[in-house]
Amino acid sequence: MIVAGCDVGSLTTKAVILNEKRVLGHAIIKSSFKPEESAEEVMKKALVAAGLSMNDIGFCVGTGYGRDRIPFVGRVFSEIACHAKGALWLMPQVRTVIDIGGQDCKAIKVDRDGTILKFITNDKCAAGTGRFLEVMAGLLDIDLDELGRLSAAAKNPLSLAATCTVWAQAEVIHHLNDEKPIPDIASAINQAMAVRVAILARNVGVEREVCMTGGVAKNVAVVANLEKLLDVKVRRLRVDPQMVGALGAALLAREKMEGTKDDRRGM
Repeated sequence: MIVAGCDVGSLTTKAVILNEKRVLGHAIIKSSFKPEESAEEVMKKALVAAGLSMNDIGFCVGTGYGRDRIPFVGRVFSEIACHAKGALWLMPQVRTVIDIGGQDCKAIKVDRDGTILKFITNDKCAAGTGRFLEVMAGLLDIDLDELGRLSAAAKNPLSLAATCTVWAQAEVIHHLNDEKPIPDIASAINQAMAVRVAILARNVGVEREVCMTGGVAKNVAVVANLEKLLDVKVRRLRVDPQMVGALGAALLAREKMEGTKDDRRGM
């Protein structure tokens, strides 16, 4: 039995192919403005990685903001369900999942059986999302991947007073005009991001076992700041955190075919 999950996000699109025991192939690409085309492309890449064709897929589940436009899925689920499912399969002890996507941030509390006890989403403001960091990296004229690493070189870290992305941009421009060092500004950006996410996590109720999913989980400075603010250790998943939603979708596809609850074995 071979199944698949496809996660069409605002910034990236991901696919995972799974059998009864392990991941057979996966892929990640930048999302285009047409979700259906992004889904087709990423699935082709994942199938090549697995050495399979679409005819080998027994069932596919879609998720992400573009899930309703994926042409080849049999069912769709919310990102909340998929990220919780994927995180728990990889790390059964986790009880709080923080997912930071391109357009929103989600904090999810789960029990040992994977039941979602509570969740909260910030989707009305870019602050606290991957888009916030993307905009700020653009202002600093650096790659998004550099933003987290630069904080380690900050000698006199700054802070951002504004919580709104627009006003935070104005502050960053002000610091640039004052010729403040880029690492010091980067530190302020990452700290501001962590503060917004911490507020969301506290509102859902933080359990001791915490993990992060989504692309922002790769930003070491945001993670480090979040650990200090929440006084917890954020557990690192052993896979690319951007793949967790697609993995959860594939697990739900497998459950659909098996008619039983997933065993949550690792990759």
